[in-house]
Amino acid sequence: MATILVVEDESAILELLTINLKHAGHNVLPARDAESAIATINNVIPDLVLLDWMLPGRSGIALAKQLRENKRTRPLPIIFLTARSEEHDKVAALETGVDDYVTKPFSPRELAARIKAVLRRRAPHVTDDAVLIGDLRLDPATHRVTGKGQLLELGPVEFRLLHYLMTHPERVHSRKQLLDEVWGDHVFVEERTVDVHIRRLRMALSPSGSEHLIETVRGSGYRLSQMS
Repeated sequence: MATILVVEDESAILELLTINLKHAGHNVLPARDAESAIATINNVIPDLVLLDWMLPGRSGIALAKQLRENKRTRPLPIIFLTARSEEHDKVAALETGVDDYVTKPFSPRELAARIKAVLRRRAPHVTDDAVLIGDLRLDPATHRVTGKGQLLELGPVEFRLLHYLMTHPERVHSRKQLLDEVWGDHVFVEERTVDVHIRRLRMALSPSGSEHLIETVRGSGYRLSQMS
C-alpha cells in the first residue's frame, strides 16, 4: 500500500481520485493547493504525488520545481494530472523532472496502471509485487516470507525492513536512510534502533539459513547481498 498525496482543487475530481485510490488499497492525503501540499509533506513524506497543473495561487509546475529543488523531496515520484494536452505543455512538465503526465479526462484503470508503473520504477518497496532473491521470497500481498520453502515468522518492522532491503539489493544503506525509508522521516528514534531490528531480522531468517544475506558494512550501514 502506498501513501499518495493528491493535490487537486476541483472537489469532484478529488473525491473521485480518493475513492478509486482507496479502492486500490492506497492511503490518500488530499490537498487543494500548493501550500496545503507543502504543509502535508512537512509532516510526512508520501510515496507518490498526484499533482494538478492548474491550482489556486502557486501552480503545479511551480510546486513540482520546488519539490525537485529540495533535497528531502527530490526523490518523490510525481505524476501530473492536467487538462493541458499540447506537446509544449507536456515538455514543460517533464522538464521539471516529473515521472509521468496524465491528461484529463482519464480512466481510473489507466491512472492506476500509471501509478503502479511509476512505483515499480521509483519505489518498489511500496508495491504488492512479490520479491525473490535466492531462496528467499517475500510476498507483500499475503505478508508472508519463505526461505527454502519454509515459512518464516517476522514482526511488522522486520517485514518492512526486509522488503526495503530486498527491493534495493546490493546498495549500502546507512542507519539514517533506513530509518527514513522504513520508519518514516517524521519518526524520531535513535539510529541504533536499526541495529536491534537487524538482529531480529537475522534471527527470523536463520531457520532457513538466509541470515547471511544481510551484511554489515563497517562504518556505513547494511546491505542485502545477492552474492552471499
